[in-house]
Amino acid sequence: MRIAVDAMGGDHAPAEIVKGAALAAEEYGLDISLVGIPSAVQSMLDRKHPRVQLVPVTQSIAMDEHPAQAVRNKPDSSIAVCARLCKEGRCDGWMSAGNSGAVMAAALLIQGRIKGVERPALGSIVPTQDGFAYFLDVGANVDSKPEYMVQFAAMGGVYAREMMGRAKPRVALLSNGEEEGKGDDRVRETTRRLKGSLPGFIGNVEPKDIYSSRADVVVADGFVGNVAIKMAEATADFLFRTLRDEIPKTLQGKLGGLLIRPGVRQIRARIDWREFGGAPLLGIDGVAVVAHGRSDARAVKNAIRVTRDAVQNQLVGKIRAEVGKI
Repeated sequence: MRIAVDAMGGDHAPAEIVKGAALAAEEYGLDISLVGIPSAVQSMLDRKHPRVQLVPVTQSIAMDEHPAQAVRNKPDSSIAVCARLCKEGRCDGWMSAGNSGAVMAAALLIQGRIKGVERPALGSIVPTQDGFAYFLDVGANVDSKPEYMVQFAAMGGVYAREMMGRAKPRVALLSNGEEEGKGDDRVRETTRRLKGSLPGFIGNVEPKDIYSSRADVVVADGFVGNVAIKMAEATADFLFRTLRDEIPKTLQGKLGGLLIRPGVRQIRARIDWREFGGAPLLGIDGVAVVAHGRSDARAVKNAIRVTRDAVQNQLVGKIRAEVGKI
């Protein structure tokens, strides 16, 4: 298996991307096509990792550039070339921690959508009391129609089954109440459509129900989902920073902190987004994984793992079959 990695994308590129690619090549036994500008990347490549091969490009896409325009105007950018390597069959999947809009645009313009998919969706793994749930869409679309959300639910169900091992995934809609009549027009119409088309649909859930493991897949409009996931990440970071700052202020706190430190570390590791790596763009006719813009080497390594798993589990083909049933 060969995975293409965008070396130029992300807040810590290219240094952390190169490190993460080398870790993934060694730990997972993968061949990596590291796509980047040679003057920025070549000196960082470790000759001890012969499975990491540099694919030279001349352009990169900044985080603040207009996604579609940048992809069209910069055909030799690292993001565009990654997508092209997969389209041409030279790589099996690709990942980027760069401009997520540009990743979406490149995947759409170069790889295309699975036939029948109205809009791709981007999901995120969310920790729960019993394990994990899959939450989508977290930002690929900012204004989702009910027909899009029906497909998000179907694709999310495939992801939970194939990537998370849930034999019969429970799928729910995020709303402001559990009752069927709750939510805006979009949620109510999506509920009506899912009731008759998707086995495993359990109705509405509130945000608190996500963490109580009531559903394996939770579906939201892309705007709502993006705000919700960012709020959850920010809340977790705030709580841990507060604990770190406040506990050592007293002698009792310092002593107590020593006692609870192992447990706190375990909790932090369980909710650390770096462990989840990234998420495939569901609905793209190929494997394209979006990683967090703040990814360090560990997060990059795990995003490459997610890319590998999506290829091995034939995620694209199984989504194609599921969408065909709707």
